[in-house]
Amino acid sequence: MSQQDLTSDLLTRIRNAVRNRFADVLCLDNRLNRGVAEVLKSEGYINGYDVEAVGSRSSLRVNLKYGPRGEQIIRKIDRVSKPGCRVYVVAEDVPRPLQGMGTAIMSTSKGVMSGRQARAEHIGGEIVATVY
Repeated sequence: MSQQDLTSDLLTRIRNAVRNRFADVLCLDNRLNRGVAEVLKSEGYINGYDVEAVGSRSSLRVNLKYGPRGEQIIRKIDRVSKPGCRVYVVAEDVPRPLQGMGTAIMSTSKGVMSGRQARAEHIGGEIVATVY
């Protein structure tokens, strides 16, 4: 079965795993998904991720993070830019989800980074997802 949008698949698997309180989730691996996982790790939404070889393909195993009493750290994770409608912004218009309490994940000319980091480096790009 061919997947058309691997990043949407990653976000949906994470959303479903958090909702069902799984410790980790196995996702398909590509460069963009690895960048999204790295931003989620650096912003404190997940504990980490590992790259595993499963058969002829490699996969990402994302270790999910929960609060001290088991509450969800990732409350909402949405795909913004889709294959049918890409969303690009300049450096001045980088979104601040929940007025800075959330994170925008962006694909820029310098790689995948958070919106906070893109504003600091004054570069724009494609908004991949928002997390809060």
